[in-house]
Amino acid sequence: MVESTESPRSAPKPSRLRIGRRYRPIRLEGPYDVIVIGSGIGGLTTAAMLSASGKKVLVLNVMGQLFMEDLDDAFACMNTLLGQHRLGATVDAVVLDFHAEATSEKMAAGHFVDGRVSLFVGTHTHVPTADTMILNGGSAYQSDAGMCGSYDSVIGMDKVAPLERFVKKVKGERLSVASGEGTLCGVFVETDDSTGLARRAAPVRIGGRLSEAVPD
Repeated sequence: MVESTESPRSAPKPSRLRIGRRYRPIRLEGPYDVIVIGSGIGGLTTAAMLSASGKKVLVLNVMGQLFMEDLDDAFACMNTLLGQHRLGATVDAVVLDFHAEATSEKMAAGHFVDGRVSLFVGTHTHVPTADTMILNGGSAYQSDAGMCGSYDSVIGMDKVAPLERFVKKVKGERLSVASGEGTLCGVFVETDDSTGLARRAAPVRIGGRLSEAVPD
């Protein structure tokens, strides 16, 4: 989530951005006031809210390559997109959801776009990482936001079937979603109005069995 701190002169309502899924580069048209990268429920809801408040919103996602499918070069895609839509110039905020398997690729990608996005956050591996920080160039970063669901599970799935697969080395029954109390995971970011860069970043974990983290 990105919260915009407004100056006393303009005093519009704060912008709040969340993360989602799917990347469609052929739909790009500008300019935009805000870019929401990720088109899941959070991203689409945020886009709708910002659009209703008069903002021009673009919803995007970037997919990694290491241990993933054979996809287009993520670094080239990010470079092209961020060259077309410059933070603090043509857009007010950029939230980059990097959906990838390897932490090394996520960290490299974070440094690659540092200073050009408000928030770089990884997704896909389901577990929130403890590396929430602001990089040297001013971009907020977290390797993985974690999942929203029950952590009394195997990455969100009921434990029985995954354990059977690992122990017996057979496919076994179909995986089903765990029904325990869920944890809401995410990232809180406060941005600078003039630059769009991060002023504050903190993890968010609410409910369930993970240790709670609620920004002040």
